[in-house]
Amino acid sequence: MSVFGIGLAYGIATLLVMFSGMPIAFALGAVAVVFMGIYMPSASLDTVTQNVYEEMASITLLSIPLFILKGAAIGKSRAGQDLYSALHAWLHRVPGGLGVANVFACALFAAMAGSSPATCSAIGSAGIPEMRKRGYSGSFAAGIIAAGGTLGILLPPSITMILFAVAAEKSLGRLFLAGIGPGLLLVTLFGAYAVIRFRREYKAAEAIYKNGGPEGAILTRDEYTLAERFSVLPRVIPFVLLLTGVMIALYGGYATPSETAGLGGLLALALIAAIYSVWRPSDLAPIMKSTIRESTMLMMIIGMSLLYSYVMSYLHISQSVAESIVAMHLPRWELLFAILVMVVVLGFFLPPVSIILMTAPIILPPLRAANFDIIWFGVVMTIVMEMGLIHPPVGLNIFVIRNVAPDIPLREVIWGTLPFVLLMMLAVLLLCFVPGISTWLPDLVMGPDGSR
Repeated sequence: MSVFGIGLAYGIATLLVMFSGMPIAFALGAVAVVFMGIYMPSASLDTVTQNVYEEMASITLLSIPLFILKGAAIGKSRAGQDLYSALHAWLHRVPGGLGVANVFACALFAAMAGSSPATCSAIGSAGIPEMRKRGYSGSFAAGIIAAGGTLGILLPPSITMILFAVAAEKSLGRLFLAGIGPGLLLVTLFGAYAVIRFRREYKAAEAIYKNGGPEGAILTRDEYTLAERFSVLPRVIPFVLLLTGVMIALYGGYATPSETAGLGGLLALALIAAIYSVWRPSDLAPIMKSTIRESTMLMMIIGMSLLYSYVMSYLHISQSVAESIVAMHLPRWELLFAILVMVVVLGFFLPPVSIILMTAPIILPPLRAANFDIIWFGVVMTIVMEMGLIHPPVGLNIFVIRNVAPDIPLREVIWGTLPFVLLMMLAVLLLCFVPGISTWLPDLVMGPDGSR
C-alpha cells in the first residue's frame, strides 16, 4: 500500500476509535500498536514499552506533575475565592468591576495553577454566583469565566506550553516569556468587553426601572471602605509572592523548570497549611488524589501520543504530509492560515495536549521552511487552541461551567462564550501584524533567539 493509503487508513482508524468513546490515550496507543503489527517489523512490538518510556523520560516533562501539584494545592483550598474577593473589593468602582475582577482573578489563578479547567472551577464557583446575585445575565457570567479560564494554557506555567516546547525542541523559558504579552493582551480585551457588556445590561435594567418595572440587582452598587479593602489582602499577598518567586527563580536562571515546579508545589502546600490550616492527611488527600489522577491522565496521553507520532514518522506519514504541504508552494501566510484552520477543526474534538503531540511532527517542518518563528507560532497556536476550549461541540470549559453553574442553560453558556472567541481571533490577527507583542519580552530577558 502507498504511503498515502497508509496515512489515510491511519487517520480514519484514529477517528473511529476516538468516536467509539475510548479514552484518548488508549485510542492513540491502540491505533499505533495495530499499525506497528501490520506495517513494521514484528520485533518493534517488543520495544513498545521501551519507546514509550524513553519518550516520557524527559526532565522537562517532570515539571508537569509538580506544576499540577501546585495548582491542586491552590485550587482545592479557598485561595481562588479569596483572590477573587480581594480583586472585587479593589475594582468595585469600575463599571463592570465584578466582571473585570473575574478576568484578573482568572489570569492570576491561571498563572499559579497552569490549568484551564482548574481555573474555571476555582474562580467560577465563587464568581458566577456573585455575578448572578448582582444581576449579571447568565450568558455574561458564564462566558467571562469560561474565557478567563482559557488563560491557563497561555500564561506561564502552562502545561500545554511545556508540551509544545518538548515537541518543538525549543526553550521552555523563552516560550513561557513569549506567552506573557499575548496573555496580557487577552486580559485587556476581555476586561474591555466586560465593561462594555456591563454598561449595556445596566442601561437595559435602568430603562426597565424607569418605566415602572422592578429595580434590577445590577443597579445596586457595592461599597467598601479602605479598611475593608486592605483587610482582604493578607491571604492573597503570599500567593502573589509565590508566583513572583517562582517566576524569578525560573527566568533568573536560579532553577530549572523542574526545580521551579517542585519549589512552587512545596511552597503552595506550605502556604495552604499556614493560611488555611490544610495539613491533616484528610485535608491533603483530595489534593494528592487530584494531582495523581490528572498527572497520570496527562502522562498517559503524552506517552501514547509520542508513540503514535513515532509510528507516523516511521511509516513516513508525517514527512509525506509535510512534503506535500511544502510542494503546494503556498505563500507563507496562506500556509499559516491553512494550518491554523486545521487546528481550529481539531479543537472541535480534541484537547490541546493531543493536538500538539499529534500535529507537531507534521506542521513544524513546513513552518520552519517558511521561516516562521516557532516560538511565536507556539503562542499563536495556543490562542487558537484556547478557542477550542470554549466553542462547541467539545469545549471543555463549557462543561466545567455547566458543573459549576447547572442553573445556567447550556445554550446561554455557549452564546456567552462566542464574543470571546471573536476577541481571541482579534488577538491572533494582532499577533500576526505585530509579532513583537510576543517576542519583545523573551528577547529582552534572554536575548535574541538566533534559531527559528
